Amino acid sequence: MEMFHVEQTSIHLISGSIPFWNHPQKISKASPKPREFSTVCLFSTFFRPPFTHSSQTLIPQPVSLNSAAAASIAFHSFARFSTAQLPTCNLPFALLLSPMGKILGVVNQKGGVGKTTTAINLAACLALEGIKVLLVDCDPQVNATSGLGFQRDDNRHSIYDVLMGEAQAEQVILPTEIGLLWMLPGSKNLTGANIELAGANDRALRLRNALTPIQYGFDLIILDCPPALDLLTLNVLGAADSLIVPMQAEYFALEGITELISTLERVRAAVNPNVTIEGVLLTMYDDRTNLAQQVTDTLREYFRDRLFQTVIPRNVRLAEAPSHGKPVALYDPRSRGTEAYFELACEYLARNGVESPRSLARKAEAVDQPTTAPNIPTRVKTRFWPYS
Repeated sequence: MEMFHVEQTSIHLISGSIPFWNHPQKISKASPKPREFSTVCLFSTFFRPPFTHSSQTLIPQPVSLNSAAAASIAFHSFARFSTAQLPTCNLPFALLLSPMGKILGVVNQKGGVGKTTTAINLAACLALEGIKVLLVDCDPQVNATSGLGFQRDDNRHSIYDVLMGEAQAEQVILPTEIGLLWMLPGSKNLTGANIELAGANDRALRLRNALTPIQYGFDLIILDCPPALDLLTLNVLGAADSLIVPMQAEYFALEGITELISTLERVRAAVNPNVTIEGVLLTMYDDRTNLAQQVTDTLREYFRDRLFQTVIPRNVRLAEAPSHGKPVALYDPRSRGTEAYFELACEYLARNGVESPRSLARKAEAVDQPTTAPNIPTRVKTRFWPYS
């Protein structure tokens, strides 16, 4: 799986043609000594195992020579509401690939659109596919924590203590019923974090700094957001590499996603230039209504391939599962909700060019099974009494 990591480097050049964001610029030959150019490189990195199952080659793209210009051009080279990812760099020397877990935010400032349900069940399905996942509950309502079976406990360390600098993230992580899924629980004290962090210089980067030490230990980190555009959501936007936006096929949801995209552009300009929208996910979908079809057509026209093909239907099992403290995949493996979230997990992996260990195992089993001739039923001769 590919992600982007910003680093600073220097290149010593005497003369030559240097690609500048797809526009070649000539270096002046007047100066006889080497000139040093500060370069912003968007290093393309891949996930640690089990993601890397085959050798992958890096195909870099052109790189800018000026750090200030690079950030400006990288941001303004897209349309105002563009969701395209930034290009990778093209350097004359090979890049070292370092494993790093991708951070995925589940964001929408509108409430009741299925953010927590999506975060819980997508994390569970990916873990069941063999991906090592950490789910972080950034919502003061603590629904993601209780949805995985953890009781509310005010004395337990939570993401609030991590943001306040009172605990390290690795000290707070809890194991879950699924072997490859871990939980960083939330707390109702997160409500006060918006006020307590307001005066801090790094108030928008607290979550990113907290997750950096543990980022290498997971293939994917999923962040569940509160239903508001507050400081907690800003921290998620500042820490995430990409976003999934769950929404209902309704008019108010279209208004909400417009505000979110506007906020996202401001965050890209000031805090995190690499964050982009992974995809828009339709939840609680009822294809029997004309409104749902119209909203879907509008979203597909606007987001195009950024709209997930998978839709999450209205399903009673999805609503019942949190009351039992289980993801729907464990509560009812045969429900429509389980099938939908497994399809979403597979589509997400396919979009990122990743094949899960479980998928590889299924293919290996299919290859190992001996091919047998089809069982053709023999024709039975019918005998009628008494003339037979």
